[in-house]
Amino acid sequence: MKRILFFNYEYPPLGGGAANATKHLLLEYAKRDDVVVDLITSSISKKYEEDGMDLNIFIHKIPIGKNLNNLNYQTNWELIKYTFKAYFYARKLIKKNDYDLTHSFFAVPCGFISLLLTWQYKIPYIISPRGADVPGYSERFKSIYKILTPLIKLIWKNAKFVINNSKGLTELAKKTLPEQKFEVIFNGVDTNLYRVGERTKKDREKEFIILCASRLSKRKGFKYAINGFAKIAEKYPQVKIVFAGGDGGAMDNLKKQVSDLNLNDRIKFTGHYNKKQAPLIYQNADVFVMPSLNEGMSNNLLEALASGLPVLMTPVGGAEELITDGENGFLIKTKNSDIIANKLEYLIENLDKIEEMGKVSRKLAEQMSWKVVADDYVSFYERI
Repeated sequence: MKRILFFNYEYPPLGGGAANATKHLLLEYAKRDDVVVDLITSSISKKYEEDGMDLNIFIHKIPIGKNLNNLNYQTNWELIKYTFKAYFYARKLIKKNDYDLTHSFFAVPCGFISLLLTWQYKIPYIISPRGADVPGYSERFKSIYKILTPLIKLIWKNAKFVINNSKGLTELAKKTLPEQKFEVIFNGVDTNLYRVGERTKKDREKEFIILCASRLSKRKGFKYAINGFAKIAEKYPQVKIVFAGGDGGAMDNLKKQVSDLNLNDRIKFTGHYNKKQAPLIYQNADVFVMPSLNEGMSNNLLEALASGLPVLMTPVGGAEELITDGENGFLIKTKNSDIIANKLEYLIENLDKIEEMGKVSRKLAEQMSWKVVADDYVSFYERI
């Protein structure tokens, strides 16, 4: 049996894809008898909290002074507080428990804690980069990467395994450290929660719904989806867009763009949604559009596939591996609203293709369960 000390500063209701991935992994680990896991994460309250999924899963939540008006991402100051508090809390746990390894989602800040613990206690560690912790991933952190890149390289070099969640993220990581060996384990998706909806061709003729579901950050490239839609909006009055997701710093700009284009009655912003609401959001859509500038492995992409939707997405975040042009969607060029308009028009004019492509998407998603992901991670644990 392996005992793992797990670090991720975000865990539902905090955060996005990495938080959900952590929760699903722990749910699968809870079904096993060969691992015991202590997760150290952030609390949304002002006090320490302890929770447990089962006899072998323990969740330790540390207060970081979280602003409850912003659950989608953590500020630099909140990350600094998490790093400091999580490190000292981990030392307390190490005095009580004998850990075989630590596993950190994100090289920074969590991987830094793992690095300190391996220096101090000789505990080996695994790093799972999630996107923003890979230099070059986000324009938002361009200046910070210049400072943190030497530390990230040091963290990677000292890890037993560095496991990315897509081949695209591995290619980006290799630009920073070409000699590093990287592994890949895709994210999983809950195909019992996310299922195909009941919309028909007649429904789509009456009202055609484009879905953009994700945290609304500049990196998601949603302004190109709006511009693409604007090019066909007058020709197809039955078509609408739904933006589903909390603010990641771009919502005000997107709403202004919509207003400037006089499309307020055609484009809806739902705001933050919870996990129970998510399946219905996908089931009420006809096509999923994600024009991201960069991704790790997009959970939203996987959820759209499981919901039986055709997908238009840039070749990032696993899209190259999961989307085949003309079969379950289309790969679209980055920062190109014309091709978005072109592919949307093709689907609107060929409604029979929606269901046909959706079946391919669903079949693909059914091969990507969280159990498979958990099994893959445990196989790496066993190699340490």
